Amino acid sequence: MSLEKTAADYSDLLYKICIVMLRSEQDAQDVIQETFCKYLEKNPSFTDTEHEKAWLIKVAANRCKDLLRFRLRHPQVSIDTLADSLITNPDQHETFIELLELPLKQRTVIYLYYVEGYQVKEIAELLGISIWAVKKRMQRGREQLRVLWKEEWCR
Repeated sequence: MSLEKTAADYSDLLYKICIVMLRSEQDAQDVIQETFCKYLEKNPSFTDTEHEKAWLIKVAANRCKDLLRFRLRHPQVSIDTLADSLITNPDQHETFIELLELPLKQRTVIYLYYVEGYQVKEIAELLGISIWAVKKRMQRGREQLRVLWKEEWCR
């Protein structure tokens, strides 16, 4: 059976199973995609359509279980909860949220410099990059924050 026909026949069923197990639309879609990728990769032979259906359900269910185990071992904290626990001054809460939205490179150097109090040279040593790279990342990050703040003031 072709992938297109298989996906058309079983996507809804797999989606419902994954939604029930994961309670997350995005995670369910990811698991379905991974299931069909495994289907392409393994190219299994089936005795009939029920065998194929059972295989797809088993693969999707196993992937859901893997994802649930991962969540247990690696709990996530929402950005608001993180901000509440790290920021004592309520006026800084929104700024911290905006900082977390910066790209990783800029966010890291700005956090180390302004929040943790490291000097540019120390940040360069910690990250294994040049002093000029630290300065450029800080410049880009500050510029992105400036643009965000300017948009807020114009509202």
